Amino acid sequence: MSKTSVRIRDAFKKSDDERDAGLTTPDNIRRYDDIVYGTYTDWQVLDVYRPKEAGDRKLPVIVSVHGGAWVYGDKERYQYYCMSLAQHGFAVVNFTYRLAPEFKFPAAIEDINLVMKWIMEHETQYGFDAKHIFCVGDSAGAHQLALYCAICTNPEYAKNFTFEVPEGFVPTAIALNCGKYQFDQNDSMDEQATLLMADYLPDGGTYEERKIISVVNHITEKFPPVFYMTCTGDFLVDQAPILEQKLLECRIPHEFHFYGDAQHELGHVFHCNMRLQAAMQCNKEECEYFGRFL
Repeated sequence: MSKTSVRIRDAFKKSDDERDAGLTTPDNIRRYDDIVYGTYTDWQVLDVYRPKEAGDRKLPVIVSVHGGAWVYGDKERYQYYCMSLAQHGFAVVNFTYRLAPEFKFPAAIEDINLVMKWIMEHETQYGFDAKHIFCVGDSAGAHQLALYCAICTNPEYAKNFTFEVPEGFVPTAIALNCGKYQFDQNDSMDEQATLLMADYLPDGGTYEERKIISVVNHITEKFPPVFYMTCTGDFLVDQAPILEQKLLECRIPHEFHFYGDAQHELGHVFHCNMRLQAAMQCNKEECEYFGRFL
């Protein structure tokens, strides 16, 4: 593991601990914790959150793919964010996936696929409306979610992978938050990105590998509808117009939101901070977007 990945894990954990200190499960949420969905039982675990008022009624599903620079994160870091989504009337699946460098690409995307299969297999047990599966992802999670959607909708791209998605499955719509969508714009990367790619990719981040993981290379007209956002302090803000250009080119229904202004500076993945009004606004607007497809 590179020193960069070690430093990211330490710094991100400290920041997330401070962000979530004192938060508790909302009174109106029912939660099912630590459910194993794969054979790597230390990694492949998930939670399900539902609004109590829904009883046993079937609910549309939101699957959250967490961020963390491909080397950090788990469901515990996203529990309060995900429960806030459940409060909008969804069953939310919050899962931990295998991280780099312990597991190389495409392990995390294989895990996304396992979660989708798990939802379909447990539709009755947890009150899932498996005909309406939405997904959210941020940062590296947005990147990996978008690649998964490309696998679902682009048969030529899917040939690069040994796993198979459920037949005919495509998420109903997705939300991509502060994501990274292109890696192959040139042959050079800054030192941190180079080290992260070396940890993430099997061959260390070759140009060919970066072409394979560049989302915009693999979007077709079959890609699902997209809500995508960035904000004033997002260090990946330049990725939004790159994604927009491709979505327009492929005539994909999409909606872009930009949060914050000169008087209200926001940072990368601000929407996970349940103490911010802007986070509540963003998450509400994403859930409302999903609601249009019900």
